[in-house]
Parts: sequence; C-alpha cells; structure tokens
Amino acid sequence: MITSIQVKSEVKQKLDELKNYPSETYNEILSRMLEIMAETREELSSQTLNNIQKSLEDIKAGRVSSHKEVKQRLKLK
Repeated sequence: MITSIQVKSEVKQKLDELKNYPSETYNEILSRMLEIMAETREELSSQTLNNIQKSLEDIKAGRVSSHKEVKQRLKLK
C-alpha cells in the first residue's frame, strides 16, 4: 500500500540532503531514519530512562534554573 504525506519545503530539502545517492526514495530515507531511531532507543538503559523521567518531572514542577542563574551561582561571567 502506498500513501502520500505532505511536508513543508524545508523538510523536503532536509530529506533531499540526507540522500545517500540521487535516486534514493523518501521512503528509503525515512526507513533508514526510523531504523536508526529504533536502535538508539534500544541503547538507552532503564537507568537513563528513569533519569529522563525524573528530569521531565522536575521541569513540570518548576525545579529548574536558567542559564543566567547557574552562571551567577557559580560566579561565572
């Protein structure tokens, strides 16, 4: 089954830049990207995933510092 999707010109241009060879189809590019993403996701340990979840909870709870605040706290210019 073949279907169509709409992408902005900028996205199409980026996809074109990712071609390994001129006749590579967008389907091949997207399939390759999805494979890479799946491999990367599998490489994240449960500890890393837990740390990401805790960080997202900190952000939602407002437990964050701006770049400026960190620089002031560390007495950096």
